[in-house]
Amino acid sequence: MNSEFAVRSMRPGELELVLEWARQEGWNPGLDDSLAFLEADPSGFFVGAIGEVPVGSISVVKYGESFAFLGLYIVHPDFRGKGYGKAIWETGIASAGDRTIGLDGVAAQQDNYRKAGFEPAYSTIRYGGVATTLPVSALAAHPVMDSRLEGLQRFDSAIFPQPRDAFLAAWCTGRKGRRSAVVRKSGKLRGYGTIRRCYEGYKIGPLFANDADSAAALLAELIPEAKGAAVFIDIPTENHEAVALAEGLGLRPVFETTRMYRGPAPATPLKHVFGVTTLELG
Repeated sequence: MNSEFAVRSMRPGELELVLEWARQEGWNPGLDDSLAFLEADPSGFFVGAIGEVPVGSISVVKYGESFAFLGLYIVHPDFRGKGYGKAIWETGIASAGDRTIGLDGVAAQQDNYRKAGFEPAYSTIRYGGVATTLPVSALAAHPVMDSRLEGLQRFDSAIFPQPRDAFLAAWCTGRKGRRSAVVRKSGKLRGYGTIRRCYEGYKIGPLFANDADSAAALLAELIPEAKGAAVFIDIPTENHEAVALAEGLGLRPVFETTRMYRGPAPATPLKHVFGVTTLELG
């Protein structure tokens, strides 16, 4: 290993570089993900660098005192096989302290993650394609109002393992190529979701809802943002209603990961997870 190599916190602009690496790996991040990612935990992003040149990365975003999520673990192809990845991984893992750490692992890496103490919890399949129809619902979803995020954040914290208010404030804010919506019944929030422009098509996530009818209303509100482009949703396979909704849209499986945890797995109510937020941040 080069003696000039060191692992350090990311500097301004380096997360955009790493997201470009992610694009080159085929991970298809959103066009403006970096702003919200950094809001989740500014101290959770690391690069391994030779001198001033980043050669690899990892994110271990901490949510509260008991949970963290690992993603963006990449070594640039020109620098693989030199031990840099191991050093980057160890720094990232150590930064989580004694928190449970989650990740979404592709099949080829799951044995390596098991050796590092991660155990599988459930499978997630990415459904994708051009939506051929919109779902029908007895409910109607409406755009998120920035001034009314508090209820959305409370709803989210009952499903996601820990509160993530700062992340959601950035993630759900209306910007070009991004739309968020909520659905209510009798004045009570029953679900919310976000669609965002990615390098290829659009991704929907999170899509959290009390039931399939609420999720369908959100999809009917969000999908027109794609304007006929491909749409992708990462769905826990245990949520059969979510799978049926995706198939009803004309979407098909294109990619699969397994959610894995090192430490006690959080009690996530998967029946309410109709779409995972991101594979990078959980």
